[in-house]
Amino acid sequence: MTPAARQQRGPRFALSVQYALRATQLPSQKQLRRWASAALVQDAAVTLRVVGETEGRRLNRQFRGKDYATNVLTFAYPEQDPLTGDIVLCAPVVRQEAKAQGVDLTAHYAHLVVHGMLHLQGYGHERAAAAQLMEALESEIVTQLGYADPYAVQV
Repeated sequence: MTPAARQQRGPRFALSVQYALRATQLPSQKQLRRWASAALVQDAAVTLRVVGETEGRRLNRQFRGKDYATNVLTFAYPEQDPLTGDIVLCAPVVRQEAKAQGVDLTAHYAHLVVHGMLHLQGYGHERAAAAQLMEALESEIVTQLGYADPYAVQV
């Protein structure tokens, strides 16, 4: 396939979705694929796992040394080709954050999937310049998906 033809079709994307809890208001596999695809710029194989607080806390403690559940964790395996990784969303934390921030739950999930996909592709927010770039990309992608800018100042 020529580079021009490859660019027209977009990146190849294999997505596996795992729901590790029973909960209401979880995004569908179709929604998760749409959001993840929107942030993808290269071929990738991704497992997206939606977990409860216990698993979210255990993973955050084990891999980041932080003893609490967090909204999204990204695990990239850069030695693999195509790009391969896992993204873990902690449903209770996502729900609590959406409520506390007064944002639509679906929009918050979309933002966090985009956030995780950008991390998977090497974007970060440890330094100010990197954070600014990542937030700009998140805002652009999330608004293109039809949701409000997650970084817009609420008045």
